[in-house]
Order: sequence, then C-alpha cells, then structure tokens
Amino acid sequence: MKIFTAAQIRACDAYTIQATGISSLELMERAALKCVAWIKDHYPKDTLFVVLCGPGNNGGDGLAVTRLLQQRGYGAKAFLLRFSKELSADCKANLERLQAIDPGLVTLVEPDTFITDIQQHIIIIDAVLGTGLSRPTQGWVAAFINQVNLLPNKKIAIDIPSGMPTDIIPEGDAAILKVSDTLSFQFYKRSFLHPESGVLAGNIHILDIGLDKAYINATNSQYKTIEPGDAAVIYHPRDPFAHKGAYGHVLMAGGSYGKMGAITLSAKAALRAGAGLVTAVIPACGYHTLQTTVPEVMCRTSGEQAIEKIEGWEHSKAIGIGPGMGTDSKTATALAGFIDACKSPVVFDADALNIIAKQPELLAKLPKGSVLTPHPKEFARLFGENTNSMIQTDHARIQAMRYNINIVLKGHHTAVITTEGECWYNMTGNAGMATAGAGDVLTGIITGLIAQGYEPHQAAILGVYLHGLAGDIAARELSQEALIAGDIIDNLGKAFLGFL
Repeated sequence: MKIFTAAQIRACDAYTIQATGISSLELMERAALKCVAWIKDHYPKDTLFVVLCGPGNNGGDGLAVTRLLQQRGYGAKAFLLRFSKELSADCKANLERLQAIDPGLVTLVEPDTFITDIQQHIIIIDAVLGTGLSRPTQGWVAAFINQVNLLPNKKIAIDIPSGMPTDIIPEGDAAILKVSDTLSFQFYKRSFLHPESGVLAGNIHILDIGLDKAYINATNSQYKTIEPGDAAVIYHPRDPFAHKGAYGHVLMAGGSYGKMGAITLSAKAALRAGAGLVTAVIPACGYHTLQTTVPEVMCRTSGEQAIEKIEGWEHSKAIGIGPGMGTDSKTATALAGFIDACKSPVVFDADALNIIAKQPELLAKLPKGSVLTPHPKEFARLFGENTNSMIQTDHARIQAMRYNINIVLKGHHTAVITTEGECWYNMTGNAGMATAGAGDVLTGIITGLIAQGYEPHQAAILGVYLHGLAGDIAARELSQEALIAGDIIDNLGKAFLGFL
C-alpha cells in the first residue's frame, strides 16, 4: 500500500471529486459512514460519545459522525471548538445538518474554555485537527488537547490524532491527542509508523473511502507498507521436480566463544526459510554445539574461539555474516579480506556491521546489492546519529542509494530500503519479538531466500514479512511475553502456508 503525503492525499481527494462527479460534501459523508460502520462493529448501542470538532474539514467529519450515530440510535453530542471565526464550507454544511435534527446536539466551545466533566464511560471522538495541520498547535488549542489527554476516557481519532503532523515527527513537547484507535482514511500516514508519534495513534484502522484508484496507481510514492498481497506477489512456490541443489547452498559465518546461539539460530532459520543446504563457518569452540543442535547444517571451523578466516564461500548461492561473530582483531581482518574478494550480494548483520563501522572504508567495498540489517544503534554507528527515527529512515534511503545496498532498518515497523531508495514498512510482528536472537533469525531467513533465487531486495521484503508473521503466530499461541527467537523459526512453516 502506498503511503501518501498530506499534499498527495488532498490532491487525491480533489481528483476523486473531479473524476467521479461527487461533491466534497458527499465524499465527507462517505468517510463518516465508514467511521460509523466501524463504531457499530465495535461498540454496543448503549455507548455514549462526545465528539470534539474543529472548524475545518476534520471537524466536518466529526459533525457528520455525530449525526449518523444519533440516527442509528447511539447517544452522541458534538462540541465545536471556535479557534477560528470561519468554518470550512463542508464543516458549516454538516453543522447545519446536525442542528436541523436538534440544536442541542452541538455546543459551541469558545476560546479559553475547557471541558472537564466528561464521565469516564463516555467515549471521546477526536475530530479537532486533521491532515491539514501545518505547524504545531499553540495557545488554547494546545492547552485543550493537553487537558483532554488527562481525562481517563477512551479516545478515538478520525483520520489522525489532533496535533499530529502527517509527514514528520513532531517535537517532543508538541500537544498531540493520545488515542486508543485511529480511523485513518484510505492510507497510512508515515507518522503512524514511527515510535515517537505512532505510540500516540494507538491501533490504526484503514478505512477505504473509495478514493480514485487511477490516481493512486499513477501517483508515485517512495514509501509503502508491506501488505499480504505484496508478499504473495514476491513468493514463488517450489518446483515439484526440483532437488536440494536447486534451492541453493547457504554459507553462514559467525559465532564466537559464548555467542554460538546466534549463528545456530541463523543457520536453522536459513533452512526453515527453504534453503537446500547450509554450511556454517564457526570457531572450533562451537563445533559440537552447532552439530548437535542443528544436525541438518554442515560445519566448517576457523579459529579456536573466534573466526580467523572466511573461506570456501565461492560456490555458495548466498552468504550471511555476523551473528555472534564478535569483533576480535583476527575476525575483523578476515571480514575485511572477504569483502575485498567477494563480489556477490551478502547479508551483513550484528558484529559484521560493528566491524564495518570501525573500518568505514569498507562501506564503499561492499558487494553491490548486499543487505545490511542494522537496528537503530548499529545504523548510527555505521552512518551517524539522527534526531529521530523518520530522519534516520530517510538517511538510510540516502545511504542505500549511495552505496548501492539494501538496508533493513529494524524496529516495530521494520523499514526495508532498496538500492533505488524505495522504503517498505513491514506491518507484521509484535512486541514479543523484542527478544534475544530474533534478529539472527531474520538474517538466516533473508539469506535462505536469496539462496533460492530471490533478488536481495525481494528476499528482504519477503523475509521481514514472514519473520513478523511467524512471530505473530507464535505470540497467539504462547503470548508475547513467553515468545523466544526459536519460536519464530518453529512457526515459519505456518507463515509460508499463508501463501497456499
């Protein structure tokens, strides 16, 4: 699914109105009907609602929602904040429609007035400020939002929480309404997908309000979400006449004394992801551990407690390096020598990234099309600090294009950034996957997919999707709290079954 900027969303609205011949008021009604349908599915008829409205089109949405809720037997009342003397045309029209039913269904709230007596069982619907917000809220409006945040009531935002910008991360002290659910029209907003602001938007529900598909398809966006359909397009089923050699030989290099679990998880994940064969290059101290734990994996040793040479990779279809590898000086020298010699795409993770960060000249030598899988701190070591996660993601786009690499920037919505600068936000996964070894599993999955013939960027997109989906399946069975990295591997099969 494409992610549009606020300006693109407004243009999409305008194009839809022009192309289909409907009015902006009719489009607003359509959006309000979708909101009310969602509310009907989630709340019983005896639920009471207070709808906070602004003077713009988001407020018009709220006034329409109030009227439609009343017509369907719910108790709903609107409060219209008068922080502007003028109402948008559609907001004014919906105010008149609501007042025509009963003038008492809406109260005008004058500046410097606050609402403090909303009983706790009443649901607050937020329709004060929408995507047209161009600057941080100030004065009375900011104070009003902060005061509503203090109320214990459950809150639902229409399209976007009031005070939240669409395309940037707000300042830390910005007044933004914190809600439990956001009913977003047609698209995700980028601000929903980053931790600094996304935590304020609660659960995101995308409501299809019928915006013009021709415009959406023809309008470019470098930002997208990975949806099941996107993963299904990438996925290709196994050939019933194939043999193990057809699905590639993976070489995984990593492990060091006390960190053999990481490479063990990666090697096993590569197999579970479908690789035909896997060989692990590890230090001798971990030989018995890996051979006993994952007997399907072949093993080659280098060094006693840390890898000293990375050899025998020339005939491998895919290579993954870094999990548990450590940063011993001999290991760092071995990695630098490998990077000088290898010209095929490689998956670099964990300590491989930390070694590269200490030898930044290696960045320009990375094989073209390689996949780097840093978490935010590893990314900062490689490319420098950024002030927030959205700027870091845009920085990753610049570095991916600069070095002709793919970057998997890990997080709640892991961002896969391709060599062309496209940014794909992953929508699977859960907080239970914030556990030791989960990243090592992802490295193995991506490497295993490359071995099967997927292009590196395809393997990264499909890999993060499957990784998160397997984690979701595991969490449903075990809980997020009890989930461990091995559970992600164990549920990869069920994740793949979703394509069949």
